[in-house]
Amino acid sequence: MQVTETARHLVKMGVLVDIKLTDELIDYCKYDLLHFFNIIRPADILHHIKKSGKPYAVSTIFIDYSEYDKWHRDGLAGMLFRSFTSHAIEYIKTVMRWLLGRDRLMSKSYLWKGQHRSIKEVLQKAGMLLPNSNHEYERLLKQYLTDTPCWVVPNGIDPTVFQFDPLVEKDRRMIICAARVEGIKNQLNLIKALNKTRFELYIIGSPAPNQLSYYQVCKNIAAANIHFIEHLPQKDLLQYYQRAAVHVLPSWFETTGLSSLEAAVMGCNIVITDKGDAKEYLGKYAFYCDPSSPVSIYSAIEKAAEAPADPALRQMVLDQYTWQKAAEETLKGYKRMIAEQ
Repeated sequence: MQVTETARHLVKMGVLVDIKLTDELIDYCKYDLLHFFNIIRPADILHHIKKSGKPYAVSTIFIDYSEYDKWHRDGLAGMLFRSFTSHAIEYIKTVMRWLLGRDRLMSKSYLWKGQHRSIKEVLQKAGMLLPNSNHEYERLLKQYLTDTPCWVVPNGIDPTVFQFDPLVEKDRRMIICAARVEGIKNQLNLIKALNKTRFELYIIGSPAPNQLSYYQVCKNIAAANIHFIEHLPQKDLLQYYQRAAVHVLPSWFETTGLSSLEAAVMGCNIVITDKGDAKEYLGKYAFYCDPSSPVSIYSAIEKAAEAPADPALRQMVLDQYTWQKAAEETLKGYKRMIAEQ
């Protein structure tokens, strides 16, 4: 979503943009600069920066999976990961995806450089870093001590899609969680929090390909008041955002929580994890929960369900967090980067 919506709005502003997958052959001569997304996959980026010789920007999307991987992932992987650093864990996951044929290893140098050194190289050689918040950039600085220039680009919503009707009454018992079903999104503890309560929970999203067993565990423990709906396109999500009183993302980590912004502009009260960068976006307007505690999750949801929606939250999202705004800030970052070359 971040990639496609940023590109779409840059095109509207007259920027020539192509979206390429990392394993595509690219004619680099056609471009003034490259823009990569997701610093957690540095092997993909190393290949293109070495081959192209072009200046580049990176939308870092710096998610910290370590707490989930170390302490809340089940099975053999969970036991294994508890013995390693976060960088070692990501290195193991990258190599295993390659060995199992689930992904291409675009840069063989990643094998001897490792995760930390590869990320540091990508950061140091970048012309501009485009994190989604100041807090995200501070986390990058703490881990990698980079001095690469930064330009914050917020995530957003499309106000032409998410048009709220204030005349539709909210159902105070209806709670939604719109997210891919996977361990880091923590739907399991959300289900435990709301099982057999007065609330009707709608989990909207398909399982990640490697999280089918997690999805099955979620379905196995769910009581009759928990409803599972496969992934929906945005236009079909609208009816759920419109009717629900609360949207909840009790993730082990969130940089933003795009669905939280979408739900907020549709008049939902927001419950979100207290881990990550979401507080910079939602501030005093959200209800925060400890993802490790079903009791904390339930308490935050109960408070949010009873509280009236604050129109100031909706207006803040419309003013500050749209894809048009994101594209404008991205273009400013590009121009600053080119000026400093």
